[in-house]
Amino acid sequence: MVAVSTMTVYTILLILLVVIYAGWRLVTLVRRNQAATLIDEQTFTEGMRKAQVVDVREKKDFNAGHILGARNIPYSTLRAYYKGLRKDVPIYLYDQGKEMSTRAAIFLHKQGYNNISILKTGYNRWDGKTKKAN
Repeated sequence: MVAVSTMTVYTILLILLVVIYAGWRLVTLVRRNQAATLIDEQTFTEGMRKAQVVDVREKKDFNAGHILGARNIPYSTLRAYYKGLRKDVPIYLYDQGKEMSTRAAIFLHKQGYNNISILKTGYNRWDGKTKKAN
């Protein structure tokens, strides 16, 4: 019988976890690229007048500051309120980075929305006009 050290078992488990995480991230990346296009701030700014700009952050974050002209549909409530978005008008999504926007884009794509874009840098690095709620 071969004795396996505890260190070897932990090393194998760690490698397995890293492989699973990397695989999950790759699948998410592929799904995001099928559902949406990442756009830079300039492209976002140029197209936002003809798009539905949606901030998927929670209400308190939206009230603390958001892109001027954006509407707030938090990711946590998207499943209940997505039908208020038009399928014939482009959708521009953003959040602090792009994690929630990616999830929102994948969900919306499954619901038949096709013209979806995500702000590549997120609100964290937005230099355009903003608004704060009173």
